[in-house]
Amino acid sequence: MSSFPVFSSYRARSSGSMVSWGRVLRAALALLSASLCVVLSVSAARAAGTYVLSGRVVDVSDGDTLTLLVGRDRHRVRLASIDAPETGHGRRRPGQPYGQAARKGLADLVAGRTLKLQCYERDRYQRDVCDVPLPDGRTASRVMVETGLAWANRQGGGKYLRDDALAGLERQARDQRLGLWRQAGAVAPWDWRWQCWDALENGRTTSIC
Repeated sequence: MSSFPVFSSYRARSSGSMVSWGRVLRAALALLSASLCVVLSVSAARAAGTYVLSGRVVDVSDGDTLTLLVGRDRHRVRLASIDAPETGHGRRRPGQPYGQAARKGLADLVAGRTLKLQCYERDRYQRDVCDVPLPDGRTASRVMVETGLAWANRQGGGKYLRDDALAGLERQARDQRLGLWRQAGAVAPWDWRWQCWDALENGRTTSIC
């Protein structure tokens, strides 16, 4: 007679455990489905030419590159239309003047903020290339150029320059000798990478750095 209550208790516990596991499984499937929808929607938007990334800026590595936390995913983001002075990456890749100032300038604008980025594509380094709108209506790219902390990106004949206003902002910063324009003979980052970094890495003599 004593075995019946034990069996009933075991069956009740088993039933409760099955219900609990069922809830966990349903929650996991719902999370997987939501994540898949996000991935598919971003992929479809990329195929269409533009897409949005919303998240919090958790790192700024230099004057034109940041890391955006989107959900649990980290996206490396390259600011569209600009090229900032290079920071150093070892003996064979020395930094440019104003490289650290540019990194700090971008960090002051975006670090820790939750932002909605307007993105165009992924580059060969798998970074999302995006405009970064700020609360005051400007983009981070425009602020960086107008304060003399970045160039309008004219590399490759201007094929990376999506914002035509940046050319005028750069002229104004140059005329006012703001930021990097205080130095004589400022070298554009795309020239620095070739004439300095590539030369050092391949054993060529160079006077630029």
